[in-house]
Amino acid sequence: MAPRNLLALLAAIFVLLSALPARAHQVGLSRGDYRWDGVTLTAELVFARRELSGLVKTLDDDGDDKLTPAEIQRAREPLARAVVDRIDVRAEGAACKGTLDDAFLVEEDGLALRVAHRCPASSRAARVDLALLDDLPHGHRHIARTTAADAVAESVVFAARRSFDIALPEGAAAAQPADASFSGFFLMGIEHILFGYDHLVFLFGLVLVGGRLRSILLVITAFTVAHSITLALAVLGIVAPSGRIIEPAIALSVAYVGIENLFVKDADKRWRITFPFGLVHGFGFAGALGEIALPRPEIPAALLAFNLGVEAGQLAVLALVLPLILWARKKPLFADRGVKILSWGIAALGLAWFVLRVFFE
Repeated sequence: MAPRNLLALLAAIFVLLSALPARAHQVGLSRGDYRWDGVTLTAELVFARRELSGLVKTLDDDGDDKLTPAEIQRAREPLARAVVDRIDVRAEGAACKGTLDDAFLVEEDGLALRVAHRCPASSRAARVDLALLDDLPHGHRHIARTTAADAVAESVVFAARRSFDIALPEGAAAAQPADASFSGFFLMGIEHILFGYDHLVFLFGLVLVGGRLRSILLVITAFTVAHSITLALAVLGIVAPSGRIIEPAIALSVAYVGIENLFVKDADKRWRITFPFGLVHGFGFAGALGEIALPRPEIPAALLAFNLGVEAGQLAVLALVLPLILWARKKPLFADRGVKILSWGIAALGLAWFVLRVFFE
């Protein structure tokens, strides 16, 4: 071999050998904040985007090496399979079902996943096995921060030692699993609407303008049908927009109704706008059922009971409020100034909720 060629070969080998150690010592790092209440383990996990892109080939579906919120939402199901299904949580030996509650971009190149594992029974301790570490590049380290009541701990987890325990301290009460009976979901629906102040203010704004009873009932029916549709879609996992989008959108719907009240005289034809807003509110209702990881065969009955509870609570509130509004609207002072003052208040409240939910939650 000619000396010049030999020199070139030796230089190439030197460059290759110099590069290998640098690559070998690039250790992947992720972190997780785990919270245990005795029945549910919630976690916020943050990974480098490139590592999750390696696990989920369809994550960067346009191949531009940049992830967008839309791409993340489209990849929720494969993300759940690659991450949530590879985290095994057990309490008293029983498996705790995991769900992916949210996924979003953070920091410079991070991708965060909010995960919840719901256990079938109450227990003081749970064991977490991060099998997904076997799927990540060799040498990956995961910083696990665990919180149970007032007990906080940190540990470094890696493939060779991928399990850790989390337990409530002595004296701390463990949460109890939700009542999975039909009556339990029915009561949950009533509770959700009665404490869902934004939903109630929205409904109050809709009926505040009064009108023929037939028109008001059509508005309420449109709202009911719409939120029933999206509630089912979300709980079944067909469409599940992030709460970061839905909650501000609900606030804007409240503000819109308050402003529209200043220009409309009655509820005639108002169902046309109530229906699309009802679709948004349905995704908000789904958050309550999303806190419980139900086996798929149990979802239809749970949906029916929960929705009936929402409607029962909604009708109970309207049965009290609607007659008062119809009576008050017969008074000239209320019909002229009262409705406008209340509508401005509804609009201001909706805008305040929007700002709080976008910038402070």
